[in-house]
Amino acid sequence: MRLPRLPKAWNNFLVDNDRGASCLGPHTRLKMQEERFNAALEALSAPAKTTVIFVTRPDKGALGAAARTSEDLHELGLTIQRLAINGVFHASERIDAVACAIEHLGRLALEEMPQSLSDLPLDLMPLRAFDSVGLPALRALLSSGTLTGEPAHAVPTEPAESIAPIQGLTGLTDELATAGHGLIMVMGKGRVGKTTVAAALALGLIARGKTVHLNTTDLAAHLAGTLNGAEPGLHVSRIDPKVETQRYIDKIMAAKSPGLDVQEQALLLEDPRSPCTEKVAVIHAFSRIASEGRSAFVVPDTATTGHSMLRMDATGAYHWQMMREFERHGSGRIVTPLMRLQDAAYTKIILATLAEVTPVSQAAALQEDLRRANVEPCAWVLNKSVFAAGTRDPLLAARLAGERRQIERISAGLAKRLFTLPWLTNPPIGFVDLSKLVSETALAAALQA
Repeated sequence: MRLPRLPKAWNNFLVDNDRGASCLGPHTRLKMQEERFNAALEALSAPAKTTVIFVTRPDKGALGAAARTSEDLHELGLTIQRLAINGVFHASERIDAVACAIEHLGRLALEEMPQSLSDLPLDLMPLRAFDSVGLPALRALLSSGTLTGEPAHAVPTEPAESIAPIQGLTGLTDELATAGHGLIMVMGKGRVGKTTVAAALALGLIARGKTVHLNTTDLAAHLAGTLNGAEPGLHVSRIDPKVETQRYIDKIMAAKSPGLDVQEQALLLEDPRSPCTEKVAVIHAFSRIASEGRSAFVVPDTATTGHSMLRMDATGAYHWQMMREFERHGSGRIVTPLMRLQDAAYTKIILATLAEVTPVSQAAALQEDLRRANVEPCAWVLNKSVFAAGTRDPLLAARLAGERRQIERISAGLAKRLFTLPWLTNPPIGFVDLSKLVSETALAAALQA
């Protein structure tokens, strides 16, 4: 969403600002690019030039996110849209509880699809027995077939029983609780279960007698829907970029505007009003909340991988700016947000992923980016494991071979520690179901149910 919004944001900014400097350089130079910004905005909103295709899965949360994006793009003028729903599943064996539950939840999500998506041209793609990676697999996606099976040559025959058992979230929560306080950050690509893992860990720490501040920096704000209520002893908050930006601007004006005339104050206000200011404002808010980890647990529900790395880049830039200012004028000791993230005793980074090629690859890439910033993840969590849930459905059993390969890939050196959450027939929403994820006894009972 940041990409289609950018031309309009800069055009609006340039209309009212024709002097001074912004985070992208002098305004006069930006004015020279105004024609290019206008051309980009025109191309994005021209029906003959631009079509937006939303690719999602038959999942209530994923469809809701697609609907919000569709509505936002409509407001920007990108009205030519299509919807592609991938991974539609039909159970082969009606006696398989896991398979039937997957089919039921998918069908229910499609039936309750938001109206903004129901009006779009629709393409349904079946769940395949193979990972959609590589030219043969991609070509196979174009072949005709039913939703209930694949050609025999596409179904792997490797035994799923060779996957070794993996420890659940109970063990991870026990380990985290021993520190007594600190910052716990769950990161990963969209729709891999970051919010579920973060909320479950927070509740697990509370059950172990700890104080927890659960905060979301995710623009989509999935946390409220996952918790679906309030819990004694758990403080929940959200960083609202607009609120934090205004707070940051007010702070700058209060500190620097006294003694300036009206014209000088207007000039001072120009740069904080640029689209770049939001990143700095959110970093200030995050730093404020992260510092609470000195006496309690802080568990941020972070944004998706792309937004998280943008924020990490901005955090690094802010760190070096603060260090330069400190060297020139400071005395004593300074602790920047990046320094807190680099402190392994203070911050525990947990990467959430699914047992599929793309999420694992993106988690691995995120880990490398973090390591370049001297931030080391302490563990990975493999979410929605079909193997851990147990199933005899032929299609799901065939997919277990792909899951096994990803588990072996993660265990072979990607993750220092690997924990898992099984695919559950009832999505873990609300405090009762989330708490089961960090209790081995309760989780075992849920799986049997």
